[in-house]
Amino acid sequence: MKKVFKRASLTLLIGALASSVANAETLRLLTWGGYAPDEVVAQFEKETGIDVEVTKSNNEDMISKLRATGGSGFDLAQPSQDRVTSAQADFNIYKPIDLSKIDADKFIPSMLEATRKNTQLDGKVYGVPHVWGTSGLIVNRKSAPAVADYTDLCATGLNGDVSYRLKRPTLIGFAFAMGEDPFSAYSDKNKYQAILNKVEEKLISCKGAVKTYWSGGDDLLNLIRSGEVKAAMAWDSGGWKLNSEMPDVTFVAPKSGALGWIDTFALPRKTKAEEAAYKWINFVMRPDIAAKITESAGNFTASKGSDEYVNATLKKQFQESFSAQAVDNIKWYPPVPPGLEEMEGKVLDRVKAARL
Repeated sequence: MKKVFKRASLTLLIGALASSVANAETLRLLTWGGYAPDEVVAQFEKETGIDVEVTKSNNEDMISKLRATGGSGFDLAQPSQDRVTSAQADFNIYKPIDLSKIDADKFIPSMLEATRKNTQLDGKVYGVPHVWGTSGLIVNRKSAPAVADYTDLCATGLNGDVSYRLKRPTLIGFAFAMGEDPFSAYSDKNKYQAILNKVEEKLISCKGAVKTYWSGGDDLLNLIRSGEVKAAMAWDSGGWKLNSEMPDVTFVAPKSGALGWIDTFALPRKTKAEEAAYKWINFVMRPDIAAKITESAGNFTASKGSDEYVNATLKKQFQESFSAQAVDNIKWYPPVPPGLEEMEGKVLDRVKAARL
């Protein structure tokens, strides 16, 4: 009898464990490399009992995967904020975010508001912010101390000492530094072209200051390392990388505002684990957890106060580059209407071909 009882108990125990495993909730996350490091996933699973399956992706792949399935197969995706509404309008692959389920006090308010605005379609919000980064200025503060905004790259005394890309961020940055608001002109092509014309004239007049128009980030960093370039328009992470090697060089948030991108959280339309998705969002926005993601991805998140938890070097670099005012002054890229990039391309071609 004892053996029979033990066998029955063992059978029941195995059955209970099997049932528990079968019923365990799983969060299927479609994200970028570094945004869900193993350490963070393990801690979330331990705290919540929810399993996490991570699929690494990019903007184009996310849209393709969700379009092919009508918004199923994943429970939480992380498209860039300027790629949300267009994909939703064209393919209906997302569902609105319930902002009441978000711990709003964990977010940097200006970033939460910017993403709310830029992912809104037909009065519904489809994204909240997560990882972000900017382009602005990398400056040798010893040899180019006066460079504080994009147009300062044209200053006398810097002839042949500066570099930037012939890409749309340069057009946008110079426009803001010249007192224009190119993003507000997106809906009016004539107004936008007028802004581009002013920027074109400025960039042509600045050609004498340009050492080279860089195309690869490593090439630019080497130009700064060698001293051939004293100031450039580039990304924050590149500036902090150089600062670790050369204390006089760092990233500077321009007076008119750094240009920012944000990768969001968005709910696929047919998510099967919506509550788990909200738990993940609120979990990774905790400052201590967000700092682990920053260490993994190399970029900061929209978690308020997370810079206090990163390593001492990165904390110092970030706080020197970004005051609270500079963070609130970031110009976040909105979705680009059709036709604008073609207009910009023609301007960039003319700048490249111009002779002084």
